[in-house]
Amino acid sequence: MPHEFNGEEYKKASVHQKEWGNKIIAEFKLKGDEHILDLGCGDGVLTAEFALLVPEGFVLGIDGSHGMIETACKLETKNLSFKVQDINNLDYENKFDVVFSNVTLHWIKDHKRLLKNVYRSLKANGILRFNFGAEGNCVNFIRIIQAAMQLSEYAAYFSGFEQPWYFPELGQYEKLVKDYPFREMRVWGENADRYFPDVASIVKWIDQPSLVPFLEVIPSARKQGFRDYVVEKMIEATLQNDGTCFETFRRINVWARR
Repeated sequence: MPHEFNGEEYKKASVHQKEWGNKIIAEFKLKGDEHILDLGCGDGVLTAEFALLVPEGFVLGIDGSHGMIETACKLETKNLSFKVQDINNLDYENKFDVVFSNVTLHWIKDHKRLLKNVYRSLKANGILRFNFGAEGNCVNFIRIIQAAMQLSEYAAYFSGFEQPWYFPELGQYEKLVKDYPFREMRVWGENADRYFPDVASIVKWIDQPSLVPFLEVIPSARKQGFRDYVVEKMIEATLQNDGTCFETFRRINVWARR
């Protein structure tokens, strides 16, 4: 099941995500009448940027989180709409000129199903453009969250717990994409390591979205203790002498044409 996020808090914590997404949107040379699908639209800010570029077209943003869509719906216009939908259950056919996704698809485990569904949803000559987490992403957070899960007071809650992300190696993903009949495709890696400007900024990112899947399985009375442990250890691990906080962000980029 999709995880439930706080759209308003995510909006405050997602400066880097917006930076990466706007860079991708700037790549497009659009006529203005395209139909566009944003997978994992989050708070809808980037989706709205696309809508401004296609005044005679239409943009749909989908996200599995009700909290994200509640925030995104405040941005709806005549050519921009949002709805709650699990990305795993895409059911469109020959509908979109562009299917776009920014920093979302590492939350989707089954990319064979994803690519099949996205291919089907694209019109002839339609463009797929993805950016998501790769092997080596968020090494500090992953190391610390794994240690926290093994603490005696929390370990029982994580019995059978599956890590919520899919961070593939670049070559592995290149092979996967080639299994689908796109006429053109490119897959490339990107080092997007970031310095958060201060402790408050990285704490916002830890809270939304990073900790959400882990807190879901912990009883209410113990959530705060778990959260505080992770935040404390993350600050210790990432804080630099100048007051910034460093974390690794490694990306896979995909461009393909049906």
